[in-house]
Amino acid sequence: MPNLGFGEIIVILLVALLVFGPRRLPEIGRTVGKSLREFRRATTNLKAEFEQDLDVGPPRRTPARRRRPPTANGETSERAPGEEPEPETGGPPE
Repeated sequence: MPNLGFGEIIVILLVALLVFGPRRLPEIGRTVGKSLREFRRATTNLKAEFEQDLDVGPPRRTPARRRRPPTANGETSERAPGEEPEPETGGPPE
C-alpha cells in the first residue's frame, strides 16, 4: 500500500468536497469512522475467540518444587509443600 503524504491527503479531501458537497462530507466522515471502529472491534473479538479456542498464547508455567535445606546428615528433601514425608525403611525392626 503506498504511503500518503500531506499533499496527497489534501487533494483527496478537496476532490471529496467537490464530489459530495460540504453538507454530506461530515456525515460521510462519521459513517466511515464508525464503520472502521466496528470492523476493528469485530476483528479483535474474532482473533480473541480463535486464540482462546486454539489455546494460543504464552506458555503456562507450572509451579516449581521447592528444595528444602539439607538435613543434619546432609541429605536434601525435594518434596512439595504440604506433602507428607516418606517413611524410612531399612532400619532395625521394633
